[in-house]
Amino acid sequence: MLERQGVFTALRRSYKLVSNSWWRIFGIQLLITVLVTIVAGMLDIPFTVIAEIVGSDGGFDSFISGSLSDLTWTYLLISGIGAVISSAITLPISAGVTALLYIDQRIRREALDLELARAAGITPSREADTMRGDGPTGRATP
Repeated sequence: MLERQGVFTALRRSYKLVSNSWWRIFGIQLLITVLVTIVAGMLDIPFTVIAEIVGSDGGFDSFISGSLSDLTWTYLLISGIGAVISSAITLPISAGVTALLYIDQRIRREALDLELARAAGITPSREADTMRGDGPTGRATP
């Protein structure tokens, strides 16, 4: 999406960017998915409890006894508000991690940091080019 390419071109580009680091990126994405799911669930619980108490016919007594109420409009409205609030908090975090992974891969693979510095009018030091492998020999120096 950031590079304005078609679907198949973007998938080829993604394959190229994650080659040799697929498991690391998969692990980070899996970890953030688990964390975001846990946080979203924790944010949903109070709204679900309130929706169950308010939306049920027996009120608090039916909630304590464990009998579930029918899906009323009140229940759906309160639980829907909870879902919107938890999504508004957790989805930007997930998207931010994905964007950071993309930028990290671009910096590691394509020297994006040097390109951005040049575009900003800052001349990167020769040592940075040499350490990255862009020096006169084309190899990284220790």
